[in-house]
Amino acid sequence: MFCHSVRSLALAAMVTTLSGLAAKAEIVVGVVTSQSGPVSSIGLPYMKGILAGQTFIGEVGGEKFRVIILDDASDPSNASKFARKLIEEDHADVLLGTAGSPGTNAMIAVATELKTPMIAIAPVGGAPKVDGKTWAVCTVQPPSDMVGVVVDYIAKTQAKNIGYIGFSDAWGDLVYNNLVKSGEPDGLKITSNERYARADTSITSQSLKLVATHPDAVMVGGSGTAGALAYTALSERGFKGPIYSTPAVINPDFVRLAGNAAEGTIVSAGPITVVTQLPDSNPSKAVGMAFRDAYQKANGAELHDNFSAYAFDGWLVMADSAKRVLAGGAKPGTPEFRSALRDSIYATKEVVGANGVYTYTDASIFGTDRRALVLVKLEKGEWKFFQ
Repeated sequence: MFCHSVRSLALAAMVTTLSGLAAKAEIVVGVVTSQSGPVSSIGLPYMKGILAGQTFIGEVGGEKFRVIILDDASDPSNASKFARKLIEEDHADVLLGTAGSPGTNAMIAVATELKTPMIAIAPVGGAPKVDGKTWAVCTVQPPSDMVGVVVDYIAKTQAKNIGYIGFSDAWGDLVYNNLVKSGEPDGLKITSNERYARADTSITSQSLKLVATHPDAVMVGGSGTAGALAYTALSERGFKGPIYSTPAVINPDFVRLAGNAAEGTIVSAGPITVVTQLPDSNPSKAVGMAFRDAYQKANGAELHDNFSAYAFDGWLVMADSAKRVLAGGAKPGTPEFRSALRDSIYATKEVVGANGVYTYTDASIFGTDRRALVLVKLEKGEWKFFQ
């Protein structure tokens, strides 16, 4: 009788333990980012931002996050392949990634096909739908705002003729199209549309053609280290006018490679870029300071880039959404959880991040407004709050 009771108690304890384990199934977060290749100067910060996010919020609703990070080597075909692997083989509940618009678009296509929510942390123009729904959102400010706040400033100066040079890919298209859309109503004439590949090492021909149009100022649609090439090429061609760009050029490698050619450049930027210089009234200041601490703890180094904050904010949006889904009873690792998480992400309201305040709706994949942007100026190798 005693032995039977012991066995019954042991069995009950085992069932309780297994039930507890089942209730605490991990939320699998699949991350693709470019840790090598020409986009790695952006991809590595994204990875560090993810690690900071996991350090800041390691679990929600009693469920821990398990993060799988894969290197697409700056190749969009790898981004697509790894997105599929993460969903089909690793059973990821959500995707985050990658560096660069082409790879991100490739991931979004897979996430949409397989009905898995994705948070894009690089600029994209939009997302396709399946059964009337989009499955991706973006933490990066919409290109219309990134370019628009710069154009608004240019329109207040004496500049009228604006030259353009940018990447020959989706990001270059986004900047150019929004420059035209924002600039022409303000009376700005776009004098050129020169392009180059991210991996190019010389753009002499393009810069000569641009300078020959005699622009008053230039907008650069590049990013990271490859974005510096436009600045140095224009300087070598003797261009002395102001050069403008977007948050895509804000990282240490750009500053190092562009050198004196970028001195005085004015670009739009997320608040994290100059977080210590922001007024206390800025909604992102407190979270930005907390992000800096989490980044230091996770990576053993101080924060010196703008890109990692997009990944960190993606983590905040994902964690906030997952917490609400878990409260509703859905379990990770199931199609029901992925669908509910998608809906929860699109129901995000006023989640404050390091680079903006996020509210998503089915009408747009972008969650921020112009509270997510300031203008900064490069002075002696340091970004300074401008306005």
